[in-house]
Amino acid sequence: MSDVIIRVAKIPEEFPAIASIRKTVFQKEQGVETALEFDGKDDICEHLIAYLDAQAIGTARIRYLDEKTVKIERLAVLSIARGQGIGQKLMEKALEIIAEKNIIEAVVHAQTYIQPLYQKLGFIQVGDVFEEAGISHIEMKKKVQF
Repeated sequence: MSDVIIRVAKIPEEFPAIASIRKTVFQKEQGVETALEFDGKDDICEHLIAYLDAQAIGTARIRYLDEKTVKIERLAVLSIARGQGIGQKLMEKALEIIAEKNIIEAVVHAQTYIQPLYQKLGFIQVGDVFEEAGISHIEMKKKVQF
């Protein structure tokens, strides 16, 4: 695999690349409405960006719910870069960042098809499958080690 770089995004400079990835994955591929995807919470979140050979190809955001809990959301990787473990690397980076901040718990609303990735990372299913933006999801949680 070529060089993948994952880091905290420089905002606002890199937000257009993040928005482009999310529009492609969530709106064009999955049919999520703009108002649901861009929910007005981006400016209170920390964003990760993944580059492959200097091209922005993945993103995730960390939303701090309180001083002990975060929600990792908007995990997206462009189709040209899928199957290379970039989603997992984005999640590992997010977990590393929140562990450094002494966060106790991470929550995700995982699309059901990607649930095995989150299980591999130690997330545990909480509750039943539900629909969000017309897509089946499952809430999952993980106690963060620091």
